[in-house]
Formats: sequence, C-alpha cells, structure tokens
Amino acid sequence: MLWISKILNTLFFVIYILAFMFLSFLLVPETASNITGNSKEASSQEKNTISIVINDLSFPFPDGLDENHNPYLTYIEKQNGLNVDVYIPPVTSYENTVHNILSSDTNLPDMLSIYSKIQFFRYVDQNKLMPLEGWIEKYGSGLKRVIPKEVWDQVTIGGHIYAIPSVNLVHGNELMYIRKDWLDNLKLPQPVTLEDYKKVIQAFTERDPDGNGKNDTFGFTMMANLEHSSPFFGAHGVQLNQWTERRGELVYADILPETKEALSFLAELYKQKWIDPDFPLHTTRQTMLEKIVEGKVGLFSAAWYDTRGAIAQNMKKDPKAKWIPLENPIGKNGEQGVNGRTIYGYQVVPKESLHAGDVIRFLNFIAGKGLTSLVFGFEQQVWKRKGGEIISDFAEHDKHLYRGIYSALVNVDDRKMLRARVDSYGKQYRLYDNIQRVERHAIHDAFLGSPTPTMLKKWGELAGSRELFVKIVLGVAPIESFDAYAQQWKQNGGSQVTKEVNEWYKAHPHEGEQ
Repeated sequence: MLWISKILNTLFFVIYILAFMFLSFLLVPETASNITGNSKEASSQEKNTISIVINDLSFPFPDGLDENHNPYLTYIEKQNGLNVDVYIPPVTSYENTVHNILSSDTNLPDMLSIYSKIQFFRYVDQNKLMPLEGWIEKYGSGLKRVIPKEVWDQVTIGGHIYAIPSVNLVHGNELMYIRKDWLDNLKLPQPVTLEDYKKVIQAFTERDPDGNGKNDTFGFTMMANLEHSSPFFGAHGVQLNQWTERRGELVYADILPETKEALSFLAELYKQKWIDPDFPLHTTRQTMLEKIVEGKVGLFSAAWYDTRGAIAQNMKKDPKAKWIPLENPIGKNGEQGVNGRTIYGYQVVPKESLHAGDVIRFLNFIAGKGLTSLVFGFEQQVWKRKGGEIISDFAEHDKHLYRGIYSALVNVDDRKMLRARVDSYGKQYRLYDNIQRVERHAIHDAFLGSPTPTMLKKWGELAGSRELFVKIVLGVAPIESFDAYAQQWKQNGGSQVTKEVNEWYKAHPHEGEQ
C-alpha cells in the first residue's frame, strides 16, 4: 500500500500548489496586475539596436579601442538605452561605399552620413530616404532648437525633411599659411596679390629656401580633387560648386569664365613644376599634410586647426621653421575669398529602417545633453575649469580626438562654446584668430533653396566637372575643353536649372545674402 500513499501525497502536493496560485490570484489582484505591468515595462526597456555608417574623419583610436568599443559610444548608449553598431568605410572610398549600400535592397543600416550635397539630392530623387519631420517632432526638440531655419530649408524637399543637417562650425574652410623663415632666407616680402603669390611659389621651388643645397622643395600643394586651393579661385571671384550673383541673377560658378581663368592659373603653376607633383595622390588631408610636416612645402591653404596639427609638428621637427598667416591673394579686380560652405554633412535614414525614431533620439542627444562631453571630452579627464576658463589636458585631448566622429554628426553653431573650446587647446596656436580670418572673406553659395525639379533629375550628370578640372590643371586636357564643358552643361539641363534657381532667387531676394 506504500505506492498508494505516495500517489496521494503527490496529488495533495499538486492540489496545494494549484490552490495557492489560485488564492494568490484572488487575494492580491493588484500584485498580479503589477507583475504584468512590469513585464510590459521591461519589454519596452529592452535596448533597440541601430546601425549607422559614418566617417572616421581620419581620427585615430587609442590602442584597444575602436568605433564600437570606447567610452564615448558607451556613454551615448547608456544615456539613451540603445545599442549602436558603427560601420566606418575607408576614407578614400567613403562615397562609393555609401552609394553601394544605398543601392542595395538588403541589410540597409538605420543611418548614413553623406557629405555630398549632390549625392543627397540624388538619393532623395531615387526615393531612397525616409521623410523625418514626424520623428523630429516626436523626438527631436533639441535638434529643432539648435539648427537654424535656413539650414532646415536646405534639407526640405517637397515639404518633407530628408536629413538631419550638421553645420560647419566655422563659416569657411581655408586660410593661407606661409613659411616666414623661407621668405626671410630669400629676402622676399609677404605676398599680397595673385602675381605676388606666383612669384613666391616659384621662388620656394627654385631658390632653395631651406638652404640645404638640394632641389627638394615646392611652393604650393593641395589635394587631388583641388580642395585646399580655394583662395586662388576666390582671387578670381568664384568658388567651385556654388551659385553666385551676376547682374542681378544667379549663375553657376563652374561654367563662368572666371573659373576658367583660375584653372589656367593653377595649370601654369603645375606646368612650371612649382606645385607639388604628388598632389594628384593626395586623396586624404593626411597625405597632403605629410609634405608640410616634412618641410617640403612652404605655402598652403590650411584648415583653421592646422596650426595645432601639421604646422606645429613641422616646427617641432625643424626649430628654424616659422609659419605665419597671410591675407588671401587679391585678384586683378580686387577680389578675394574662400569657400563658405554652410552644411558639413547630412545624416539620412533609409526608408526601409524600422528605427528612425531611435536614430533621431540618438542625434538629439548628441546635439543636446551629450554636447559638452562629446565636444570637450569628459570633464576632469580631458579638461578642467580653472579661474573661469576651460583648460584642456593636451595629451588626453589628443587621445580622445575620436569623440569627434560622434559630435560631428550634429555640429552645433555655438560661438561661445567654440571660443572656449579652441582657447582651451592653447592660445599660442591662434585658433580663434584663424577662425576669424577664415570667416572674414568666406564666399557663400547664393542658392539656399531646396533642389529644383530639373536639379533633382539632372544634377548628378551636371555636377561632374571636378574630374575635367583636375585634368586641365595637370595639362592632360587643354584649357579650351572648359568652353565645351560649359556649353554642354547648358544644353544638358543646366539652362533649365538656372531658370528654376532664379525663380527661387526672385521669390527670396535676401536669402542668398550672407
């Protein structure tokens, strides 16, 4: 009968458990309800994952860290309850990689950074991107506050916002720096006019300015796509890929006779072998700046922060080196200036993404609560307050430069913060003075409207001038090919785009003024 006893005991135990559960449900309904509520809350708090494709801006990571494993990304993730998967394509093939990703229908990321206005227009026209105004309204109050209306207007097409724009913190991008010790060695005055610059560039190439008895210096260098030559176009009254005013109407600078003259000027310098012959290989700023650090070039159109970078490195390497800023070259008609591009980059969301809201929350945090830590670095680690000023630890600041790949996704144009930031890096680098010099002569695009109908359809082929312009400078294509290009540009839709741009200009007569 022992087996009957065991069965009864087991049965009584099961009945006891069931009765206890039933009574618990009856006697404490609020507790049961709370348990259910907590389950839903826990489910809603599970971390979503967003995947993003961004540019590393050539910032190095310290040993043991990378774009997916570092304290700044961890900070962003914890503050927003997100997991962020970061993919960084090679800098030299970034645009092609983004194009290939967006051309695919599978495994699309939730956000991509685009740096080309042309590419941005093209993807909107191809219906690749998600309208974001609803998500911005829900999760982007900080973005709405810090991004000006005129910048939003440039990413609003057909009444829809297709990107979170990141503005240029400095309203211009280049200024001339020259080796003062080389000028002194050759007993040359500081150049002022375009012709003065040409004479100095020639002398720096041919007259052994460093006195080492070798023919190993050049007067000027730039990048393969003609970046860092902006002041020479400014001396001719134009900037590439901009609309500019002529006799009350807007015209595209890339087809103007003044642009042809600027290309002819650079082509002459290259033909005379006064420009660094390796410039076509400078596909990144780093390769160009290596020539500055090594003391092979005595004049270049620098970024405002290069005094703390390549220039400082060259002066450390060569104690005799002395660099000074110059005013931009003045052309025959008294014109001068540099490109004053407003938008630095576009953060876009593929239309297939299921996490657009999380992307906006991520960017809203960068532009708001996370701004100070992502721009300055972590307080007490990278910087401290002393006597009302922010003092940065240079070693820690340089170690943490990579934080800029996140902060640059939504640059915030806060002049007080910018001044405090650059002064904290050391006033001896004259960074804020450099910024003021850049902005003093910045030439801005006069067309600030959304892309016109024909621009959306045709701009990809209309904006393909840079390859030809490089060939003209290299002497591979004759200067006369510019005229054929300008005529073809008009026939292939450029004339209609110009008509549409001027319809906008007449309706917004003051918006193109900076």
